Amino acid sequence: MTKILIVGGGYAGFYTAWQLEKQLNPGEAQVTVVDPLPYMTYQPFLPEVISGNIEPRHAVVSLRRHLKRSRVITAEVTNIDHATKTATITPQIGEPYTVNYDIIVVTAGAVSRTFPIPGIADNAIGVKTVEEATWIRDTMIDNFNKASTMAPGPERTRLLTFVVVGGGFAGIESFAEMRSLATALLEDYPSLQFDDVHFHLIEAAGRIMPEVSEDTALWVIKNLAERGATVHLNTQVTSAVDGVVETSAGDKFPTDVIVWTAGVMAAPIIKSNSDLPVDERGRLRARADLRVEGDNGIVQDAWAAGDVSAVPDLSGGGVGGFCVPNAQHAVRQGKLMASNLVATLRGGTPKDYYHENMGAVAGLGIGVGAFQSGTFALTGVLAWLAHRGYHDLAIPTVERKIRVLTGWINNFVLGRDFVSLSARETPRAGFERFASRPRPAAPEAKADAPKKLPASSEHGGDKAAASTEKPAADTSGKTVTEKVAAEAGSAAPKPAARSAKAPAGDSK
Repeated sequence: MTKILIVGGGYAGFYTAWQLEKQLNPGEAQVTVVDPLPYMTYQPFLPEVISGNIEPRHAVVSLRRHLKRSRVITAEVTNIDHATKTATITPQIGEPYTVNYDIIVVTAGAVSRTFPIPGIADNAIGVKTVEEATWIRDTMIDNFNKASTMAPGPERTRLLTFVVVGGGFAGIESFAEMRSLATALLEDYPSLQFDDVHFHLIEAAGRIMPEVSEDTALWVIKNLAERGATVHLNTQVTSAVDGVVETSAGDKFPTDVIVWTAGVMAAPIIKSNSDLPVDERGRLRARADLRVEGDNGIVQDAWAAGDVSAVPDLSGGGVGGFCVPNAQHAVRQGKLMASNLVATLRGGTPKDYYHENMGAVAGLGIGVGAFQSGTFALTGVLAWLAHRGYHDLAIPTVERKIRVLTGWINNFVLGRDFVSLSARETPRAGFERFASRPRPAAPEAKADAPKKLPASSEHGGDKAAASTEKPAADTSGKTVTEKVAAEAGSAAPKPAARSAKAPAGDSK
């Protein structure tokens, strides 16, 4: 049986496995999916997770629940040796091990791309995972809770200042949804005013959202400004040390929340720990039919799709001639990947990937959106409805579509649920605080030294008694007086051995 190894369970990886299960005959191939997470994240929904419009679990799709015929391994592929057709899998617990494969499909996705700006690695967070989106949401709510009990001042301003770096779709949508969340939260905090909250988006280029027209982008900036969110164009972050964002324009924004969305890069594992050919940006070199291609032609039995690969955009609409890293391409490439794999297994010929961009749509908070398709643009409520309609249809599986849709309906009727669950990061804190613990063992009692005879025994009648009465002897042949003296000597504590001094950190 042919062994197919899929590295990565994101859009392209999940759809490849999902479609293979539908197209393969029983016993035709064994499919294994390896990903560090047990679910696929539908990233277009992460901004709405931030704002509380979507329940975090509804933005992810369980791999094991929906890939019934595939083997799912929750671990990380840390090395690929295609020359021997082996891959090293490193689980969270246990030693790394090697698996063999006949065909490898690399869909490892992308990670946040950062620059060596002081403080960014220590203080910023991305919007690539549901965990990151949930952290942003909970931190914002927690900061409102803290600030509501404080007098105006630098510390309160810091708690209520939020910075996003990057003006692409991910950055703008996250920024707008954060502003939407803050506006809704103000209704529950009468001690805080609209002007107390500060939002800043920093973009190095002269415009935002390159996927839409300049007029649409300007409308978005104006809308955000009316909602109290400022966009700084032609501006770069120069430092974020100690959470103080400094810009090339000379501004300083002390903040607890720095969201970094300034680009992505292919998963580094492919460039550093595999023998598959990559381009100068670390992406797998792929043909239009999704087969990996090196300097000497096609690399047999190696395939790639999604953000980790450089797939030619035959429609002519890509950047540098390649498909841009987004969900539209990854999902469609995953579906084609499955069809091409089945075709080659059965002696057929794979087809080239071709997709014309249908347009771009962004959600910018409740009732606000932007849509662009060619020269046609739409903004406001209709664009927002188009955004929700498109993505509810696009998220895989019927049960996930229903969960998201019913969640939106619940929020419309009942309102959003603004409860922070940040305490889940330290779930045992309350238990440990009040838990009863065993009492420390009592120190061993020291033997009593022999009592000195009272001075009165040396005179009078007691002296006469002592002088006329002989000490009693026991079976050991020692007198009582000699035995007491011997026992006292053996029971006396010995000098303690000098011990090494404990480190200062262990003294607590």
